[in-house]
Amino acid sequence: MHLGHLLVAQAACEEAGLERLFFIPAAQSPFKPETKPTPAAERLRLLRLSLAGKSHYEIDEQEIMRGGVSYTIDTVRDYARRFPQMELHCLIGADHVPLLGKWREAAELARLAEFVAIPRPGQADAAFAAPFRGRTLKGFPLGVSASEIRARVRAGLPIDHLVAPAVAEAIRNYQLYL
Repeated sequence: MHLGHLLVAQAACEEAGLERLFFIPAAQSPFKPETKPTPAAERLRLLRLSLAGKSHYEIDEQEIMRGGVSYTIDTVRDYARRFPQMELHCLIGADHVPLLGKWREAAELARLAEFVAIPRPGQADAAFAAPFRGRTLKGFPLGVSASEIRARVRAGLPIDHLVAPAVAEAIRNYQLYL
């Protein structure tokens, strides 16, 4: 998790009026079936370090615990069951907005949650096609990605300015992404 994720979380809370925000690491992304993610224990360790002391953010391990491919509808159904009176929001990259209609059980997903799109710097507002409801964050644009951070680690370049100090130290100590 990098500083861009924390800035997005802050913007989402402020702009969408969110009281709590759950970080939900996927077991396996359906968008990257050929990619083997960093082991779950390592991702959770880095996430805990990144969120230390931030009381309005929580970590939900349900997708990792379920295993297999992580589908948003399964997680949103769980939240709808656990929090029936709450309005649910789902943060996604703006590049996924045009694909929402192809997501698993898209109609039910559109009914259960409003989407909050995270644009890359310079990217236009996302256009949500019916039946999806959503908005695009204005937030704090930071053009950094997790894949760029992993590439910097492999290249021996510093990442201290892109992640929390404890995360950079953990990545070095556990020799992640080499």
